[in-house]
Amino acid sequence: MTAAVHTRSSADLISAEEPVLAHNYHPLPVVVARAEGTWVEDVEGRRYLDMLAGYSALNFGHRHPALIEAAHRQLERLTLTSRAFHNDKLAEFAQRLARLTGLDMVLPMNTGAEAVESGIKVARKWAYDVKGVPADRATIVVAAENFHGRTTTIVSFSTDETARAGFGPFTPGFRIVPYNDLAALEAAIDDTTAAVLLEPIQGEAGVVIPDEGYLTGVRELTRRKGCLFIADEIQSGLGRTGRTLAVEHEPVVPDMLLLGKALGGGIVSVSAVVARRDVLGVLRPGEHGSTFGGNPLAAAVGTAVVELLETGEFQRRATELGVVLRDGLSELVGKGVLGFRARGLWAGVDIDPVFGTGREISERLMREGVLVKDTHGSTIRLAPPLTITGDELSGALGALEKVLTRG
Repeated sequence: MTAAVHTRSSADLISAEEPVLAHNYHPLPVVVARAEGTWVEDVEGRRYLDMLAGYSALNFGHRHPALIEAAHRQLERLTLTSRAFHNDKLAEFAQRLARLTGLDMVLPMNTGAEAVESGIKVARKWAYDVKGVPADRATIVVAAENFHGRTTTIVSFSTDETARAGFGPFTPGFRIVPYNDLAALEAAIDDTTAAVLLEPIQGEAGVVIPDEGYLTGVRELTRRKGCLFIADEIQSGLGRTGRTLAVEHEPVVPDMLLLGKALGGGIVSVSAVVARRDVLGVLRPGEHGSTFGGNPLAAAVGTAVVELLETGEFQRRATELGVVLRDGLSELVGKGVLGFRARGLWAGVDIDPVFGTGREISERLMREGVLVKDTHGSTIRLAPPLTITGDELSGALGALEKVLTRG
């Protein structure tokens, strides 16, 4: 990274946001001005190791050269047509993404929440057109403690009161069951059920990993009951857990995948619904769309992301460095860490409340040059770019040990 450019101070910029930005976030008091790889730099030139990676949007690090090159190439040619016309980048993106995921068709969108909303619409349409559910009776079963986005429909089936309170009336048609409970799931499915929508690993809940066999059970149950299995891989997918998809840790192929975040390489917002042909095939012209969905800039960057994943390099790195992450966290259990859950380069770490809240630990780590994010009390999440080195990862774990030692 280049030397810091003299500009307004971090404190000044944070103060300037206060009266003009909606207060829907409570960020750490760091103002990032530039970034490269696994490192970011604030306006004063202080460097920080990014151990959050944009909630997995930056799986390939900041400004990955191949992704920047793809974006620059496309910026010089064509950025947007809308779907009123074809563009010369969309077919390759859809073909390669379908092949990477082992499914048939792609519905390109922009944000993760749009992918979830689109998946819900497609599942309902499939239920009416294919399954024969009576009009306006379709239901979708979801898991408690889920996080699928923040639109009014999605918060309708959230169990997080911070996300729900004050935003009703809520959209009907959803049934909530405990996560990791096949018996409860089976009891909730009936003839009106269009789909079961789950995160293979619950990210916002604290990187909650289900028991081995749970996803296989969901797949078998949905197939037997005649409904769709929708896997929300917006955070867990595209290399994060050591596989291209988190569902691949079991022999599972869902009917529909929801992808986002890392699909845009941290450069543009790209999401997609990927599904079997008989599922996405229920859509007809005019029934769903997006002005920016499938735009040529997004398609070019998305194709470059798929190309990186096709090599298997990032999946291997997440697997190998995941061992370093787990071993390092194991050493901290009983020394300020109550426990943790980890898969690949993704971990939820439960801090002993005696040592501080998750927010307080995050602030202390920030002062040590490491950026993480808290969730739910004293839990912090670690999700570094998959480009992180072993030494950098060990350094981050050392910083966590240091802030815990200080209490």
